[in-house]
Amino acid sequence: MKRIGHVIGGVPAGTFERTAPVYDPAAGQQTGEVALASVGEVDAAIEVAQQAFGEWRHASLAKRSTVLFRFRELIVEHRDELAAAITAEHGKVLSDAAGEVARGLDCVEYACGIPQLLKGGHSALAATGVDVHELKQPLGVVAGITPFNFPVMVPLWMIPNAIACGNAFILKPSEKDPSPSLLLADLLQQAGLPDGVFNVVQGDAAAVNRLLNSPAVQAVSFVGSTPVARHVYERGTRAGKRVQALGGAKNHMVVLPDADVDMAADAAVSAAYGSAGERCMAVSVVVTVGAVADPLIEAITERVGDLRIGPGTEPESQMGPLITGDHRDRVASYLDIAAGEGAKVLIDGRDQAFDGDGFFLGVSLVDAVNTDMQVYRDEIFGPVLAVVRVDTAAEALRIINTNPFGNGAALFTRDGGAAKRFEQEVEAGMVGINVPIPVPVAYYSFGGWNDSLFGDSHMYGAEGVHFYTRTKVVTSRWPDPSTSAVDLGFPTSS
Repeated sequence: MKRIGHVIGGVPAGTFERTAPVYDPAAGQQTGEVALASVGEVDAAIEVAQQAFGEWRHASLAKRSTVLFRFRELIVEHRDELAAAITAEHGKVLSDAAGEVARGLDCVEYACGIPQLLKGGHSALAATGVDVHELKQPLGVVAGITPFNFPVMVPLWMIPNAIACGNAFILKPSEKDPSPSLLLADLLQQAGLPDGVFNVVQGDAAAVNRLLNSPAVQAVSFVGSTPVARHVYERGTRAGKRVQALGGAKNHMVVLPDADVDMAADAAVSAAYGSAGERCMAVSVVVTVGAVADPLIEAITERVGDLRIGPGTEPESQMGPLITGDHRDRVASYLDIAAGEGAKVLIDGRDQAFDGDGFFLGVSLVDAVNTDMQVYRDEIFGPVLAVVRVDTAAEALRIINTNPFGNGAALFTRDGGAAKRFEQEVEAGMVGINVPIPVPVAYYSFGGWNDSLFGDSHMYGAEGVHFYTRTKVVTSRWPDPSTSAVDLGFPTSS
């Protein structure tokens, strides 16, 4: 059985006094155990990171970008290995895992431009003999706490910008799929990153709280559920840290009567059931406007019948298992709750049988849902798609804007005017027009509104660089050049 530990100062570490099981979700079998760091082990990582920061902060931009360019090349060379590691412990199909690696790679490529991204301003002669310029400087030791659903992509939202800006980084990945974090550490070491600039500390709440409490950690980035995001934000800011904490979601997809039904159905199936619905940007609610409801539901039902669910390593599989048996059972329980509240379970994922002991659950489609039902209110984080029927686009917009989450929202229509109004008025941080999962490209930034975000900083892109730096403004005065002891032969200005 594999033993998965930490990487501190470029060296494998871990006492394994406390451990958690790691599973192959497709087989339902334990394949390893991961060390859960003690407070002392977290402190050791912080101390090593502080020491490494002292030198790395002075590394030239050319040196930093060279490391990042080499890191990019190594990710490309090892992308199949990274995808396989994701599938082995998360369960998502290999094509989804490869897509995750590709989206993370985009963020590495963005950070390769750090010489341009850290350029400050300069004003000559702001006053007589006075120049003013700004410096963007690193914070120090920063930490990332990342979720199980994207064990490569989400860390790569944080790591490249953080180290490119001159910080030292400590990653606390999910204990459910910890191995990919060690692969990232190895690739960074191969890329030439000095030992201690990047460290991995496996763990649970004890490790998280120590990172939040330690005065040596200057900033924390978090992605996960809203209750934990709130805890991370409140505890971290109370300790005087910068915190960006991305929480949960209830992403809506509005389909207007003029929409292309086939396009909308394809989008709903891929966005709701891809990666078994375990995505923070997954569509979990389709809001149908007017008469489009019945043909759209019919089209979704036809497509679901052709969906192949199986182990992520099998090329024909389009959806894999859920992360754990407990999570699968929790997701399935919402189908009884929905029926008890008066919704219509058109497709029940529990009706599909699977061989073996894997954590599989078929996809579900629930109609006649209203906003008072638990299947609508809760973030289910599984392959359950709810359909809410409304009469007008204004009512659809009102439903989204009164939902406590504000992560992503999508509109399917052929009407440009309706699309412009939707993008202006919808209360969500990321908006798609005929795009069901509007994850921003790496040179923009990722983040929601309302209960989907705590703090005021989104992830990666320009906001990521801003989060990992602080600005210093330097005002300087020099003697009048005409009084210089060195005669350069220039005429004296009048």
